[in-house]
Parts: sequence; structure tokens; C-alpha cells
Amino acid sequence: MGAYFLDLAIVAILVIGITATVGVITNGIGEKIFGGKRKSEFIDQSAKTQTGWNAVGGKGIYKKRTY
Repeated sequence: MGAYFLDLAIVAILVIGITATVGVITNGIGEKIFGGKRKSEFIDQSAKTQTGWNAVGGKGIYKKRTY
């Protein structure tokens, strides 16, 4: 019975992990192909909103811009 639950947990983790990974990859491909000139619209609006905010966090070695 314990082996069944272990198998169930492994399959559940794999299904959730693969689904999440495929979703991220599909979203990235969709933005590149169908994004057009508005693909950075939300990033630009967020940057405008945050203009003048105080920087918080560490020394900035972990802060990366992903776009």
C-alpha cells in the first residue's frame, strides 16, 4: 500500500512539473511569435509605475531583467 502512494506522489509531481514547464515554454514562444511590437507593454508600464521608488533588497547581484 505504501508503494502505491509513493507511485501516486511521483506521478503527481511529474504531471504538475511537466504541465508547468510546458506552460512557461508555450507562453515564451507565444510572446516571441505573436507579441508584435507590444510584447513589452506590461514591463514598460511596471517600470513607469515604479519610477522614483526606493530600491530594496541586496546589493543587486541577484536582480536581473528577464526581458
